[in-house]
Amino acid sequence: MTRKLPQRLYKGYVFDLDGTVYLGDALLPGAKRTIETVRRAGCRTAFVSNKPVATRQSYADKLTRLGLPTPVEDIVNSSQVLVRWLTENAPGARVFPIAEQVLIDELTEAGLQITDVPGEIEFVIASFDRTFVYRKLQIAFDAIRAGSRFIASNGDAYCPVPGGGEPDAACIIAAIEACTDHKVELIAGKPSALMARTAMAVLGTDPGESIMVGDRVETDILMGQRAGMATAMPLTGATTLEKLAHSEVQPDFVLERLDELLPDGGNG
Repeated sequence: MTRKLPQRLYKGYVFDLDGTVYLGDALLPGAKRTIETVRRAGCRTAFVSNKPVATRQSYADKLTRLGLPTPVEDIVNSSQVLVRWLTENAPGARVFPIAEQVLIDELTEAGLQITDVPGEIEFVIASFDRTFVYRKLQIAFDAIRAGSRFIASNGDAYCPVPGGGEPDAACIIAAIEACTDHKVELIAGKPSALMARTAMAVLGTDPGESIMVGDRVETDILMGQRAGMATAMPLTGATTLEKLAHSEVQPDFVLERLDELLPDGGNG
């Protein structure tokens, strides 16, 4: 496979986080140099994550701690997009989140009502949940059969972590779909248009002058393409060259390391 690399800078860069900028508590090779270089050149940067188990502030703090000072306003995550959609379309709704405490807190702070009484639930929310048990599935089953709508924060199969991965929201979605025969009607995270619009609003740049950089073809690259952005995929996370070869979705650029985004191809 002949790899094509960018030959110019873009006005706006949207970076995925896990598997693209960092893995665990360490920056990936070339990440610091790349982000510092594009910022010095006056390019805008935004960071997006489907992982709904940390606040936007914690992501900003982590990047800052790793040597890339970042304001919270430059962070977009799936829980933020989900909560915004609910508050705009169903303010004060009664919801049952199959989720971890971070998302539950965000829903509560936005004025949404948490309930586990099936007859009261207006929205069942599937998310990343390491506390998932049969009781939660039963409540979701009963609520959807009683007329509740079914939405999700993100649709990732797993989240990459050092040494492997953790099952993500897709398995929760699949369990609910399997027993209710109801398909999830909205997924807030990548590759949704909701997520793309939120990221582009942070950048304030035209999609044609922007690039989406992420390690998953089915979320990062697909979202960038649908939004009209250029796309680049580093081979530092979830996608291998073998997997990419069998994908219908193909990025504009494939990177061994993140600083191959730069016009000097990482040789500066």
